[in-house]
Amino acid sequence: MRKALVPVDGSSNSDRAVQHVVALAGTCPSMDVVLLNVQPEIDDWSVRRFLKKEEVEAMEESKGGDALHSARALLDAAGVRYTPMVLIGPVAETIAKTALEQNCDGIVMGTRGLGAVAGALLGSVSEKVIHLADLPVTLIK
Repeated sequence: MRKALVPVDGSSNSDRAVQHVVALAGTCPSMDVVLLNVQPEIDDWSVRRFLKKEEVEAMEESKGGDALHSARALLDAAGVRYTPMVLIGPVAETIAKTALEQNCDGIVMGTRGLGAVAGALLGSVSEKVIHLADLPVTLIK
């Protein structure tokens, strides 16, 4: 794998996915990583009533930047090249779409993130990504 998309949410499971990519980069020093956090769009009328669209987007991007923090630290410590991205939209769909747009060879992601309770009720993001992605998906437990 020369270019991997690694979706992260700041959880220990997403950090394990980053650690797996660091190990892969040890065997392929020219590996590039797209480090992605997807923030679901806030569509709550009570929030939108008091804040402008730009303010809500700034909040979402700030939260996404915070979620990238530990993953960035792991990649920086290992000397692995990466491009950080924070996008807003439906999580699984945005992950699959971004992997194609960024010409990635595969997706490496944790199996359970911060939304584990919602995932149990609605179906996990990783499961949705497997069905939507047109490239290999590696799940890290």
